[in-house]
Amino acid sequence: MDWSAPDADGIRTCRLDDPLRASLKGQRRLRLGSPRPLDLDTWPADDRKLLADWVRRASDKAIRHETLLRAAGPHRAMTADRLLQTLLRAGVVEIEEHHERGHWWPRQIRFIAPSGLRRDLGLAEPDADLKAWQDIRQRRFSLPELDVAAEALDALPPARALARHALLDALERWQADQRAGTWRDFAQFARGDTKQISDAEKSWLEGAVSLDDFRISGHTPLILLRLPATLQLTDASWPLAAVPDFAALTPATIDAITAASPAPLVWRLVENRTSFERVARTSPPDEAVLWLPGYPPSWWRRAVASLLRHLPAPAQIACDPDPDGIAIALQAGHLWTDAGLDWQPWKMSPDDLDALPAKRPLTERDQALLDRLVAGTPLPDALRALAAHIHQQQLKGEQEGYL
Repeated sequence: MDWSAPDADGIRTCRLDDPLRASLKGQRRLRLGSPRPLDLDTWPADDRKLLADWVRRASDKAIRHETLLRAAGPHRAMTADRLLQTLLRAGVVEIEEHHERGHWWPRQIRFIAPSGLRRDLGLAEPDADLKAWQDIRQRRFSLPELDVAAEALDALPPARALARHALLDALERWQADQRAGTWRDFAQFARGDTKQISDAEKSWLEGAVSLDDFRISGHTPLILLRLPATLQLTDASWPLAAVPDFAALTPATIDAITAASPAPLVWRLVENRTSFERVARTSPPDEAVLWLPGYPPSWWRRAVASLLRHLPAPAQIACDPDPDGIAIALQAGHLWTDAGLDWQPWKMSPDDLDALPAKRPLTERDQALLDRLVAGTPLPDALRALAAHIHQQQLKGEQEGYL
């Protein structure tokens, strides 16, 4: 096509007249000869909003002028005409006009670089969610039940599917870290806010997977412990020493404690639930035993900190002889350190690992975690020895095999 020289405004014209095609008679295209900067940050909000409405899903194909006018609506008709002229003079649109009754009228508009306008306006690319969903569906989870749950998301709009897939991804990380907690703990872990999982998402997740398998509870969490002490509550006392094995206390019950005695000789923390029950049933009468539910959730930390204010005693902490067990013991031990109390690992020696009848090889994640632990805050001697032994043997185990 032959374009004219730029006019005084820099606009070039291409006539579309073709004597052999009557449909092109009296038609022309207009475009700027040299594009100019378009400083959208200085535009009025109404102009930015209308341009965003136009280019949100625009491609480089021409759009009928009447389509843009419908999108603007009658209350923005004058704004639309003025905006088109601004865009033409900036070189971001090409306008096709037809001649009728002595005037040239816009017929079609083509955005020359709509993706650049979307970027400047802070808009996502059309079908960006669909492309992201197609990409993310290529990955497989380490847990088959999560793959099954992800397949069902194909029927959802891409944006919603992406949001729910992110929750499945968080579940996989939660499981890998052996965490336990309430819905709010999981929401904080997954989205950084305790209230950012909607009721609809909760219902879907509850139906998609067994949350019990992931140690996520929608009910009141419980502190499991063997405690040879009498608790003084607001209007009553509770002799837990009379319990033959262990008791379950809610965080609210622990908050209601006004005093407690006697303090135990030692707090024994045990990670594995089966091992905890064994230790609780056989512990000496002057020792307390506390279940440590994996990486200690926030409600557990708050409750245990409250117990230590009433019943201070050093701790012996027993976790699985593996990298996660070392990390969990460190996190739990911080509660005793913060309370000015001593704590030591218990049943976490190289000999304990060697004594297990069955052990498993380290994964890449295990090795990465072990490297971070060794390079981080200095470990207690027993944990440092265990970490070195795990690294040397490239094996890990579970305390249920010996405790």
